Amino acid sequence: MPNTFTLIASSTVGAGGAASIDFTSIPSSYTDLVIKLSGRTTYASTVEATSLALNGSNTYATKYLQGDGGSAASGSQTILNLGLMTGANATGNTFGNSEFYIPNYTSSSAKAFSGEGVSENNATQAFAGLFAGSASLTAAITSITITPNAGGSFVQHSTAYLYGVRSS
Repeated sequence: MPNTFTLIASSTVGAGGAASIDFTSIPSSYTDLVIKLSGRTTYASTVEATSLALNGSNTYATKYLQGDGGSAASGSQTILNLGLMTGANATGNTFGNSEFYIPNYTSSSAKAFSGEGVSENNATQAFAGLFAGSASLTAAITSITITPNAGGSFVQHSTAYLYGVRSS
């Protein structure tokens, strides 16, 4: 059966930037959730990781694999880094892109999740990463907060879209 995506909410950062992008009051009428993010931050680097907090919690078991065109790294984390964005030191006016997938978000079982992301930079170094993990959270996910992980803020025109997925 094919899946259908329905836009639940969207957010575009305005002038002055934003410390986070929040989705609240997420309905329980879908099977899975997808978030698509186009982001740039004020962090003084070419790349910044993206963290998610589900229902206010951001402690998880996460595995990652990422590369920068010259080297690769992998490892484990206890925070929910699920994507990458472009930092302030990258080529001006470029934005990184990430997608996050949360299946079975209303179940009373632990939650699994995956993500992928790329930074954008018109230079020799740009980053790409894959992320996967789980959370012991057993309540239905009703809110998601997206933040830059290293302390930067989202710049104007960063956007996020939250979709509900259901089998048709």
